[in-house]
This record gives sequence, structure tokens and C-alpha cells, in this order.
Amino acid sequence: MASRNFILATAGHVDHGKSALVKALTGIDPDRLPEEKARGITIDLGFAHLELPSTINHQPPVRHSSQSEGGSTLHLGIVDVPGHEDFVKNMVAGVGSIDLTLFVVAADDGWMPQTEEHLQILTYLGVKRAVIALTKADLVPDEAARAAALREKLQSSPFDAAPIVPTSVITGRGIDELKAAFVEVLAGAPPPHDIGKPRLPVDRVFTLRGIGTVVTGTLTGGEFRRGQPVVIQPTGKAIRIRSLQNHNREVDTSGPGTRTALNLPDVEGSGESPGIQRGDIVTLSELGGASNTWHVALEKSARLTDSKAAAARPLKEGTLVRIHFGSTNIPARVKLVDSSPLQPGQRKLAQLRFESTAFAFAGDRFIVRDWSEQTTLAGGVVLDADAPRNGLRSDGRRRFLERRAQNPDDVATFVASEVEFRHAVRRTGLLARSRFSAAEISDALASLVGGKQILQAGEWIADVVFWQKLTGSAAESIDAQHRLHPERPGLALSELRTQMEKQLPAAEMFDALTSDLLRNGFEQAGIVIRRSSHKLALPPQLQAIGGKVRAALGAKPLDPPSRKELAPDVSSQQALRFLVQTGEAVELSPDVVLAVESFAHATELVRRFLGQHGAATASELRQALGTSRRILIPLLERLDKDGVTRRDGDKRVLRQR
Repeated sequence: MASRNFILATAGHVDHGKSALVKALTGIDPDRLPEEKARGITIDLGFAHLELPSTINHQPPVRHSSQSEGGSTLHLGIVDVPGHEDFVKNMVAGVGSIDLTLFVVAADDGWMPQTEEHLQILTYLGVKRAVIALTKADLVPDEAARAAALREKLQSSPFDAAPIVPTSVITGRGIDELKAAFVEVLAGAPPPHDIGKPRLPVDRVFTLRGIGTVVTGTLTGGEFRRGQPVVIQPTGKAIRIRSLQNHNREVDTSGPGTRTALNLPDVEGSGESPGIQRGDIVTLSELGGASNTWHVALEKSARLTDSKAAAARPLKEGTLVRIHFGSTNIPARVKLVDSSPLQPGQRKLAQLRFESTAFAFAGDRFIVRDWSEQTTLAGGVVLDADAPRNGLRSDGRRRFLERRAQNPDDVATFVASEVEFRHAVRRTGLLARSRFSAAEISDALASLVGGKQILQAGEWIADVVFWQKLTGSAAESIDAQHRLHPERPGLALSELRTQMEKQLPAAEMFDALTSDLLRNGFEQAGIVIRRSSHKLALPPQLQAIGGKVRAALGAKPLDPPSRKELAPDVSSQQALRFLVQTGEAVELSPDVVLAVESFAHATELVRRFLGQHGAATASELRQALGTSRRILIPLLERLDKDGVTRRDGDKRVLRQR
């Protein structure tokens, strides 16, 4: 039978019947602590589970555990949260990664302070699906009026169209209707997203004799499996999962949207440094580490605009707050981009500076509460989970954050903004600490490259404008070398690297840069790079001297002046050296240089003479060429070396091919 896993969390004011409703739905009492039993209220998180068929028939009533034949099953992991104002921090820990909320309002009390605060928290965390339970409906004479008042309170909230189900745990009324409502609301919901990046925020830690440390939490983002190596964040401690459980059942793997227990036998700790504790996150090492600075978008509910409550107070620059995310909360100092206070109904870019380190993804949502943990001040979304402390108010950083804040759930926006701000990034590891899968990132890259918004150069993804400037600068360095030294084959790659290193985001990008140049009009010759169209030439100041050397070589083609006569000074020596290096002249000996045409002509004369006579002495060849012994002997030695002739006694013959 196919199954889909979802997480449901309760929410609502203290003593409005959340835990009693969970027990009526599941048969499980989520209040596990003795103090909770004694006080009659939920203090910490409670857990239960419920299985429902994907379609509900009200005749007969739905059973607590699905035993239906065929079809599919909904597995609901239920987190029961405290409603008392003193335990809101525990409530936030329970609703950080949920698919559906069971929002509870007592018919006799109606809308209360924690009802409103819980609604704000759920809204800040981006929860979209809810079923509203109007509990204790048997205690009021006009149930319809109470439901209408509740609907009015929900206006302008994500739950304004959520089903309202009157219930009574005393009479059993509404329990089956709640289950049906769960199925209906989740019918079109996609299963929790598996992005290949599992995270388990730890909400309980305990030790079992003979087993070791066990941690529980709501698994999101991917799967864990038996024997898998993982790390504990923010400490970065590496461990291995010995075994897993879902709702007291041993499993080999556990996926997103499930309440998961992990047995971690290698965790050790003592005193003030426990090996693992509530608020830590179990995840994978390749997803990076914790940081002490986030750049975020903060928002304050517009519902507070006309409120006199403490939650409506402006959030000011420099305020020390507590940031709640996952199952933890840590102190942070708020730095607002524009310095002006955050008012109800506003959204502002900000920096959060933590006193310790925190592990989060770009796209994660969080809650801001005051230092005393009495009031929820704002909500927010992480735009950069590994942000620098400096440069928050720079134009480039502002554009980067504003672009992400406008669409924090769009992968293409995050990819494009990352590339634009950092100029170039490696494809491997791009947005590893984000809520997007590798496939989503790859698709976004392909679309952006296809639309010429970014480009790919080897393993690097680069901003088009930046890359054009970079390649243009490199090309200009090579062209400058050609202009300054046209007699040289090009610019040494080592020199180009030195000139470009300050412009490169990373030194490793140089290879991608040169590869791009070689595909676009440049070529490599040994250790130098040059334009493919580059032709070696004498520099302007040597062109006249070079002309004189050429003329001297051409005046007596087979009996030119000696090298000292050709190049008596430094300038003419440079010109002659250039002619030899470029092949315009052939060096036969330290003293003898021929123009390349003269050398070719002399070679042909030797071939012809030996072809006619079979063999000849140096004297005979000297006479045939009309040259001197000074020229002929180096010429014959060169032809011997080149394989044209060979010496046979005191004669030369053509080498047999």
C-alpha cells in the first residue's frame, strides 16, 4: 500500500484542549512529563501519530490505525505544542517544519493572546495549511456565532479559508470530521520535498542502557539510512547512525516528513560540553558548516498595526533578541540595512550577528523574540546563511539581498543573485546550503545559461558582464604584449596569470579563463599565449635596421658579409636575431648567416650538381655554387645534418631516401 508522510502540529492558547484533542484522535496521550500531568498543561513538546486512508467514508467511522485494503495511507506525525505564554519557545520548536496545523480555539474562551501569537508564528514560518478545531463546542449555546467570530479573526491570514470543525472530546463530536478535514486539506499537497539534504533538528535526547544515545526530531529535506555517516551541527562532530526508528518501528531508512529517532552510539560529552543536545542538527558533512552571521529579510505582521500589544513595538537597530529556528534559539544582535526601526506591516533587510554559531540554509524561516522571551517581535527568512560581517550596506550587497527577498522560494533567483554578486562561482557546491535540490539548481542553471543571463566556463558559472570584462582585460594584456614586442611570439602564461590574479575571484579560475580565450581567437605556443592572427614583426624602432640587414643578405646571396659585418651594434644584432628566429634567415655557423631564399637556392644547386655527377668534392661544389669556402663548408655541414647529403671520404653524395 502506498503511503505519504506529513507532519501535523497543534497550535492555540493554553487550556483550549490541544492535548485532549490529540488523544481523542490517536489514542495517545502526548503529555509525557509528570509536571504536565500534575499541572494539566503541556510544557514541552508531545508526540503522537495517526494513520488515515487517503479517502474517508463516514460510514463506518474512521479507525485510528488504517487497515483499509488497497488505496493509499496518510501517515501523520503529530507534534503537540504548549500554549502557555511561558513555553512559546517550545511551541516554536514544534512548528518549524510542519505540513499542516491543527489550530485550536475553545468555543467558551474564544480568541486569546496566545491564539494570536501562535497565528503570527505560523504565518512567519510560512505555514499555509490548517484545520481549525472549535473545541468545547458543547459548552456554548450559540455555536454558529462562535464559529463566525472565529472566521472573522482569521481574515487576512493564511488560514482565512481553512475548514472550521466544532468538536467536543467529552461527547466525541467532530473527531471523525477532523480526520476527514485532514485528508481533504492534504489531498492536493505534495509530499515533503526530498532535496537530498537531510536535516534533523534535535528536540529530545536520552540514553538507553545497552543502546546508547537516542535523539528524536522531525526529519526534513532528505533521507537517513542505517550506518550512514553524519555530522552534528553546529559543532561539526562526525558520527554514524547505528539504527533508526519511526514511531517505535525499526526501519532501514527514514524520509522527510517523518518523526525520526536516531541511535548515535559514538556521541560523547560531559559537563558543559554535551556530545549532542536539543537544538543541534544532525545532517551531512558536505552541506557545509555553521556560521555566526546571517543576512535576512525581517517582517512584522500587519495585523499588529493598530495593536497596543508589546509585539507591536518597533524592532530597533542593535536590539539583542533571540532567534528561534528548528528546535533551538540563540542570542543575536540585529543590524538593519537602513537603520530605521521595523514597524508593523513592514519588511526590512537585516544582518543577524550571533554570539555563537548557527547552522541554517538559505530560504529557512525563523522567529524573532525579545531577549526575555516574552514577546514575538517578527519573523524572517534567511537570504545568506554564511554572510560576511562587513559590507551589509554596500550597493552590491543590497541588490543581492533585495533580489532574494522579493522571491525567497525561487531557485533561479537565488542562482542568478549568487552569480551576479560573487561574479563567478564553482558549479560544484553551488547553493549547497539552500533549500533547493541539485536537480532544481541544475535546471535553473541550464535555463539561465540558455537565456544568456549567465555563462558556464569549465566548472565555473560566471556573470556575463563580469566575464566579458575579465576576458577583455586578459585579451588586452596579450595585445599590449604584441604591440610592445611584436617580435616575440606572445605573452608568457605565468605573466598573464600574475596580471589577472587580482581580478579573479579565485586563482583556480585562471585555467577556465585561458581555455575560454583559446576557444575564441587565441592559441598557445609552448609557455606563451597569443592571438591566432599575430604575425611576428620587428618593433618600429628596429624596422629600418632590419631592412638594411635584409638588403645586405640579398646583395650577395651566396656570399653575404660576416655576422660581425652584418650586425656591428646592438640594434642590428637584435634585428638579425629576429630574422633568424622568424625563419627569414638561416644561421649556418656563428659567423655565417644566409637569407632563407639563398639557403633554399644553394640547397637546390647542390642537389642538382650531385644528381648529375653522383659525387663531388667541396672544391667542386664551391665552384658550382660560385661561393667561398667560408660559406660552403658550413653549408655542407648543415645539409649533412638535415639529411640532404652525406660525406663519403673527401666527397659529398646525396643521401639515399
